[in-house]
This record gives sequence, structure tokens and C-alpha cells, in this order.
Amino acid sequence: MNQNLARRIQGWGLVGVFSLLLTACGGSEENQSSGQQQEKPPREAQVQTLSPFDLEMNKTYPAMVRSDQSVDIVARVDGYLESQHYKAGDIVEKGDPLFTIEKAPYKAAVEQSRADLQSARANYNEAQRDYVRYQRLYQNGSISQQQRDQALNRRETTKAAVAQAKAALDSAQIDLNYTDVTAPVGGQVSLNEVNVGNYVPVQTELAEITPVDPLEVRFSLPQEDAFALRRQRQMENAPGVNVALDFPYAGDSGTTDTTLKGDLDFLGSRVDESTSTVQARAIFANPQGLFLPGQFVRVQLENLMRFHVLAVPEVAVTEGLKGPQVYVLDDDNKVQSRFITMGEQSRGWVIVSEGLKSGERVVVSAIGSLSAGDQVDPQPFDGNADVNPGDPSGMDANGASKTPGQGTSVSGESQQTTADERSNNQG
Repeated sequence: MNQNLARRIQGWGLVGVFSLLLTACGGSEENQSSGQQQEKPPREAQVQTLSPFDLEMNKTYPAMVRSDQSVDIVARVDGYLESQHYKAGDIVEKGDPLFTIEKAPYKAAVEQSRADLQSARANYNEAQRDYVRYQRLYQNGSISQQQRDQALNRRETTKAAVAQAKAALDSAQIDLNYTDVTAPVGGQVSLNEVNVGNYVPVQTELAEITPVDPLEVRFSLPQEDAFALRRQRQMENAPGVNVALDFPYAGDSGTTDTTLKGDLDFLGSRVDESTSTVQARAIFANPQGLFLPGQFVRVQLENLMRFHVLAVPEVAVTEGLKGPQVYVLDDDNKVQSRFITMGEQSRGWVIVSEGLKSGERVVVSAIGSLSAGDQVDPQPFDGNADVNPGDPSGMDANGASKTPGQGTSVSGESQQTTADERSNNQG
């Protein structure tokens, strides 16, 4: 029994020795693998050095097409509607005939007023001759002053009667002219409200004319955009802001130019307290008549500046557990994860409102193959990072080019004149 026990103990000892050897060998392999991982060369990646610059943006706002010159055509005189001189939907010019109301009663009134005027002038001429004769007799002492004054009074009364008759003739002529209903403005005419042959009292609505070229579009800007726009328009060297309007059904008319270019001719001087917005207005030429008053559209401001902002390419931003994040390099070129607060996005760039500061270095390429703690061989940012490889058109969701902001250098520093520099130059 003792010999068997000794053999077993000896066997167990050998097994333990082999286990220790295997463990030591395994640990050596793990150490070797870890050493090889630590010795892995740094990965090349483009890096942007943050520096404030001016970013051009394209902003869209809901709006409604208006036509302030739209007018209702109403009857100015009573009478039967004799004729209609247009077809519903026609484009008419100012002064074109639209309707004719019966003329006969008004022609008769004009003739009567003209006869009354002739009679009044005859009476005046007679009174004038009497006054001249009475004045001569008064100077010779043949008549009294009272007789002379009576002649003068009769002359003045008949003179007033002439003026009254002339005014009556003018009024009758105006009424006769109103029987020809003409277009007060140019535009598209609506369906007629009264059929030919019906009697129309004064102020009866006959039709409506709506000018369709040019058109007015009013919209509201957030106060931040309004401030930036006002500041930009006051700068001599700042790019101009373009206004565009896209036809909402452009897909149905591929052979037609469905984009209008306009002029921003008004920017409000006060902020609406209830909405924190500022009213603006743009005027658009509409030669093809695609847009109609009352239509809801979206107006776009192109090249609206954001001055002196920190921005990174969209491709540099990933979604972390706590929200959007970027990879930042420390002094040893090691990757650190940094959560940020995103602002506005435009042309492939994202404005960072919190989380980054000027001078920090942000990784803008090879994001998917990096993680916190990795060593990076920083390469200059070429300014043309592919922000959306899946879209071969090179356009972002707003239809804006994905190339960086104008004048941005490979280091991320702006080569264009900043807002502060423009202000100093003007001073």
C-alpha cells in the first residue's frame, strides 16, 4: 500500500510539473503577442487642427408666395353686362378691356350735361355783357351803385352755374367711361363672377386679376440668422447672399427650369417677441408662371455666413454611448474620445458649439479603424474628406457641395478674411 501511494504521489508531481511548464509557455506566448501589439506601428490618419473660420451655409425656410398687387374687378356703375372680352385664365396687360356695361343711359346723361353746360355759358356771357354796360353807366352817373352791384352779382352767379354744369358733364363722362371695364394691373384673370346679360349693381365683383410675374415671397428668419445676414450685408468684402426658390413639383417637368433666382429686398428691423423671428421679403421673376400666389414653398438663402466658428467635417463625428463624439489627439499622438455638442451642419461641415477648443487636433479619416488609446501618425488634412461615400453625387442632404468652406486650408485654418478682420479693415 505504501509503495502504491508513493507511486501515485510521484505521478501527481510529474503532472503538476508538466502543467506548470505548459502554463509558463502559454504566458510567454501571451506576453509575446502583447509585446507585438504594442510594437504595432502607428496608423496614418488625416488630422485637422482646429481654428475659427467663416463658414458659408445654405439655409431653407418655409414661405408663402404672395402677390400684393392682386385686385378685385368690380362694377363702378349700374347696368346690364353687355360683353366679356377675355377668356378665363388669360394673361392681360394693364389697360386691356375686360367687360362692357350698357352705355346708352350714360351717353344720354353726357349729352344732357353737355347741353346744360352750353346753356350755362350762354347765361354767363349775357350777364358779362350786362355788367360791362352797367359799369359804364355807373361811371357816368346814369345808374345807382345798387344797380351796378346787381349786375355784378348776376354775372358771378352765372359763372358759378357754368362751373357746376362743367362738373356735372365731367361726372357723366366718368360714368360713361366706367362702362368699359379695363384691367387696372397686368396678370392672370380669374373666372368671371357674373354672366353676360345679367344686371350688375354698383360694386358687384366681376372677376379678379392676380399678377404672377414678379412674385413676392415673405418668410421669417430665426433671430440668429437675421443677425448674421444683417452683419454680412453690411460688410464690404463679404460674399453676397443669393435667394433661390425651387418649384415643389420639379420632378414632373424635367425639361423646364424650375428654380427661380430672386432679390432679398427687405429685412425687418425688429424681432417678433412671440416667435423670436425677423420678417424678410424676396422678389422673384416668374416668367413661366410656375409659381402661384398662395402657394407654400421653401425659400433658400445661399452663402449665409457663420462667422468665427469651430467646425469639423461630418465624417469626423461618430455616435457614442453618450452622444456624438470625435477623436482628438493628445501630445503623444494617441487617440482620445471626446463628446461634443453639435451645432448647425452645412456643406459637409458640422459646427461644434461645445467640447472642443481652438488648437486641438481632430482625426478626420480612418475613423472606423481607430479606438481610444491607439497611436496615430498624423497627416495634414487635405480639405476633401469624403463625408458620404455612399452618395456619388457629392451633395449633402441640403443639395450643397461637400467641399470644405471657402478658403479653408489643409490645417483647418481659414485663408479667407474673417469677420473680425473685415470689421477692422472697415475701421
